[in-house]
Amino acid sequence: MAVVIGSNLRKEIAGSLLFEGVSFSVERGDRLSLSGPNGAGKTTLLRMLAGETEVHGGELVFAKGTRIALHDQRPPLQHGLTLREYALSGARDLVETEEELRSLEQAMAGGEHGAATLRRYSEAQARLEHAGGYDWRERAARVLRGLGFVDADLDRPLETFSGGELTRASLARALAGDPDLLLLDEPTNHLDVENLEWLEQELQSLDAAVILVAHDRWFLEAVTTAVLELEAGRSLFFPGPWHVWRLEKASRAAAAAKTAERVGEDIVRLERFVERFRYKKSKAKQAQAKLTQIQRLEQERSNAAGELELLTEHGRHRRLGFDFLKPARSGRTVVEGSGLEIAAGEKDLLADASFALERGEHVGLVGPNGSGKTTLLETVLGRREQRAGSVRLGYGVEAAYFSQHEVELDERGTVLDCAQRATGLPRPQAQKLLGRFLFSGWEAHEKAVTALSGGERRRLALALVVASGANFLVLDEPTNHLDLESREALEAALDAFPGTVLLVSHDRALLDAVARRLLAIEERTLRSYDGGWAEYQRRRAEPEVEDPAPPARPAKAKPARQPQRSGPTQLEQLEGEIAEREAAVAELERRLSKDWSDVNVLDAHRRARNELQELLSRWERLFEEAQRA
Repeated sequence: MAVVIGSNLRKEIAGSLLFEGVSFSVERGDRLSLSGPNGAGKTTLLRMLAGETEVHGGELVFAKGTRIALHDQRPPLQHGLTLREYALSGARDLVETEEELRSLEQAMAGGEHGAATLRRYSEAQARLEHAGGYDWRERAARVLRGLGFVDADLDRPLETFSGGELTRASLARALAGDPDLLLLDEPTNHLDVENLEWLEQELQSLDAAVILVAHDRWFLEAVTTAVLELEAGRSLFFPGPWHVWRLEKASRAAAAAKTAERVGEDIVRLERFVERFRYKKSKAKQAQAKLTQIQRLEQERSNAAGELELLTEHGRHRRLGFDFLKPARSGRTVVEGSGLEIAAGEKDLLADASFALERGEHVGLVGPNGSGKTTLLETVLGRREQRAGSVRLGYGVEAAYFSQHEVELDERGTVLDCAQRATGLPRPQAQKLLGRFLFSGWEAHEKAVTALSGGERRRLALALVVASGANFLVLDEPTNHLDLESREALEAALDAFPGTVLLVSHDRALLDAVARRLLAIEERTLRSYDGGWAEYQRRRAEPEVEDPAPPARPAKAKPARQPQRSGPTQLEQLEGEIAEREAAVAELERRLSKDWSDVNVLDAHRRARNELQELLSRWERLFEEAQRA
């Protein structure tokens, strides 16, 4: 049974049409992704569903008694509450349910056993059990912990938290209320990877209908079961996972293009017939019939062109233009750190950390929020002093820094002034650069840098990095405020960039496509892992084995203690199979890094990894048996 059905929904903003004809149906357990460019109306549709803005046409129908929770990017309105109180404030109906149960229990203890009383008691008890029983408050605390808060945070006033922490608190409040319909606007913002993975698992197991807006492709792939795409005032609904919709979308676009081409050829042929015979009495009736047919084909061509425009996003949506300049060649070692010890205030972050990046390497830096990623980047660039150890840039290295907070922007004067000072470009070329980053026209160019919104500042900072000509790009969360298409454009440009990249990002799809190696901050030191995010995940999933026991996966070197009986032969044979399967997995991951949306490759990768895990498990069992023998 559907939790909500939208039929031909229409919305206007200040008298202008935002969208119309939007239809969808969402059942309990469905997780519908709202897709489309910024400004298409995704957030507005969520607020329509939450009853916060008016529906100008069509109909919204909810199942009886549907409880709705909305999480968006607006800060909490409540004042004087602790974090715990704020999270629980989204569950008022559970408090009321508890009170109703107590009242009914008192009535039944007094002898009231009528059918209506028993039914109300059964319904209230079922409602409370659905939310986790009487320990639903503890479940709310578990949600807060899953989103990165610690027990010491629970009784702190809201006023003491940062904006990003308040955004996570809003998400916790929405989840803690046990809604039937959960509406999430950019729930992945301000979450580190550990929190993201927790949220993915939570949404997959949630007994509710979920409608969400997100630009994190890895998250969308893990969570969504259906897609509603908004573009140019229209919509397309697809009942299937996000990556399948991307393939289907491309297929539909190709079919629409062929239809438009075929119909256009038919129209030209019929017009030639009409032009030739329209004034001949013997052919006049046929010519008129052809004119009617042309009108029908014109409508068919218009429909195909409209669908093609929607599917290929050629309407009012514009993408960012990434085209990095070819950088000068640096020395072989781009940056090298040895015995580094860094801290933020009194908080120790890294101790005795060493690393090096070579020319042309694309390296991702990962670790939990607060582990020191940004501090390390600033130390590498000489913007922050280390406590101990050394770090140096190599010969001929020219670095460009893109920070989370746009601290590199020169705020004197206008956007055009800033672009020219930072790049040295003449006015026409600087204007062209700004246009590629959606700053078009005199008004946008002459806008004061201090008056820019957060998203505009990000775009301007990206434009300056693109035009810098640097051969070492240091990027701290470059995809914040970028839509899906712009993220993919940035991904393609970074992947093709011939210089060196050091990248911090929570966008796991970007990390997997761009990084060839990951530096992970673990236990206040740096560890290096070859490969992108998928390989790092696989390595993290392996059980840790302490010396002198053999590794969880066989290495080329033999274990310290080799079994002496029939085990070696079987183990060696199995190790050969494992090596072949590992090579197959590596090849599939290489193909995924170029096109991770290919569903056939995704399925093959999943099968290969499962087979590899089975082989590894067999190897471990055989080794243990041989050891005992």
